[in-house]
Amino acid sequence: MRKWENFLHPPVSKFPLVEPGEPNLMREFFPFVEPPYITFEGVSVPPCMPAEIYVTDTTFRDGQQARPPYSVQQIVDLFTLLHELGGPNGVIRQSEFFLYTKKDREAVERVQGLGFAYPEVTGWIRAHPKDFQLVKEMGLKETGILTSISDYHIFKKMGLSSRRDAIDKYMEVVKSAADTGLKAIRCHFEDITRADFWGAVVPFAQTLMEFSKESGLFIKIRLCDTLGFGLPWPHAALPRSIPKIVYYLMAYAGIPSDRLEIHSHNDFHLVTANTVAAWVYGAMYANTTILGIGERTGNCPLTGALIHYVGLKGTLNGVNLRKVTEIAEYIEKEGRLTIPPWQPLVGRHFNTTQAGIHADGLLKFEEVYNPFDTATLLGRPPKVAITDKSGVAGIARWIMENCGLEVSKSDPGVQKIYEEITAQYDEGRVTSFSEQEMLALVKRHLPEVYAQYAGRTKGA
Repeated sequence: MRKWENFLHPPVSKFPLVEPGEPNLMREFFPFVEPPYITFEGVSVPPCMPAEIYVTDTTFRDGQQARPPYSVQQIVDLFTLLHELGGPNGVIRQSEFFLYTKKDREAVERVQGLGFAYPEVTGWIRAHPKDFQLVKEMGLKETGILTSISDYHIFKKMGLSSRRDAIDKYMEVVKSAADTGLKAIRCHFEDITRADFWGAVVPFAQTLMEFSKESGLFIKIRLCDTLGFGLPWPHAALPRSIPKIVYYLMAYAGIPSDRLEIHSHNDFHLVTANTVAAWVYGAMYANTTILGIGERTGNCPLTGALIHYVGLKGTLNGVNLRKVTEIAEYIEKEGRLTIPPWQPLVGRHFNTTQAGIHADGLLKFEEVYNPFDTATLLGRPPKVAITDKSGVAGIARWIMENCGLEVSKSDPGVQKIYEEITAQYDEGRVTSFSEQEMLALVKRHLPEVYAQYAGRTKGA
C-alpha cells in the first residue's frame, strides 16, 4: 500500500544546542513530590506511519536486568522461538545482547550459529571507544551505545558542566565506531521524555545525521522513555508526547523513520500505547521484551506489540502467533517464572470467564466474549472456570469444552450440578471447582455424557 504524502511539512531547519546554565529539571512537569503532571497544548501532529514497521527485541539485554539471567541454552531456545514467531519476513527484526561476560559472548556465538536471517543479532555497549573491539570481535554489524540526553543524566548523573560536554563526549565514541569499521550503531537517547527537546534532543540528533552522511556510518536513534513518562497523545505537551517527539524529529529535524526506534518503560501503565503511538507517528522500529520483563516496571511486551502490528498492517505477514503460547509455556517451565494468570494473551486464564452471563454469550456466539479466534491463532480456545458466578450457562459451556459434548443449559442434569455447586458456596466454599470435581459431578448427574467422554478418552 503506497504511503499517502499529502501533508505539507515545514522546511528542515538547523537547531542550535541550548545551554541552560544550570540543569533544567522541568519542575512544572516533574515536581517529584507528586506524580508527574499531564499537560496539553493547542497543537497536534498528524499520523505519519512508515510503509514498513518492525518489532525489535531486547529480552537478552534489558530483559535480563529484572530477573535471574537466562542460561545459554535458554537463550538459544528462546531466540529460536523468536525467529519462528517473527516469521520468514523478519517482523521481529533484531535482538539485542550484552557482550561483557564470557557467557554473554557464548550466547551470541550460539545464536549466530543457528544461521537465521532474523532476528539479526545486535550488541549493547557503554559509551567507551574500547568497547567497540568487543563488537568487532563478535562479528556484529550493529551495536547500541548509551547517549543520555536529559539534564538529569548529563548534570546530575554524569557530573558534567554542560550539554556541550556531553555531546562532545558522545561524538568521540561515535567517531570511534566509524574508525573501528562498524557499519551501524544505535544511539540510545536515555531519558528523552525529560529532556529539552528543541534545545538538546534535536541538535544532537541533527549532529548525528550530519556525521552519518559524512562517514557512511548508519546511525539510528533509540528514543528511550526511561522512566515511562511518555504519553501517547498528539495534543500532549513536550517533552512527554511520544507522537510529537517522533513526528517533529522527522518533519522538523529531518530524521528518517528508518533511523527511529522507540524503547518504552511501563512505570505509568502506558508502555504499549506509547510504543504503538511511535509507530503511528513515524518510527519504524518498536523495541520490546518477552512478557514485557525489563528494568523496574519492564518494557513493551513483545506479544502486545505484535498484536497491534497485525492490526496496523492488516495482515499477519508471516507472524506465527501460536509461538506466543509456546514461549509462555517455556518461560514457566524452564525459566521458573509464574506468569500472572490474568496477563493478556499469555496468562492461562486470559480468555477464561467465571461469569455466567459471559459463558452464556460464549455458548450462543463465541465472538460475543472472545476478542478474536484465540483457538486458531494462539492455540488457546476460550474457557470457563466454575465458581458461584458461573450459572447453568457456565456449567454447560464447561461440559462442552472439557467433555467435547454439547448439552443444553436447561438439561435437568445441568440444573442438578448447578444446585450442588451453589450449595457448597452457600456453606462457605471460596475456591473454584477443579476438573476432577466437575467430572465427578458430570458422572453423577449426566452419566450418559460421562460415558461418552470416558469412552473417547480411553480410546485416545
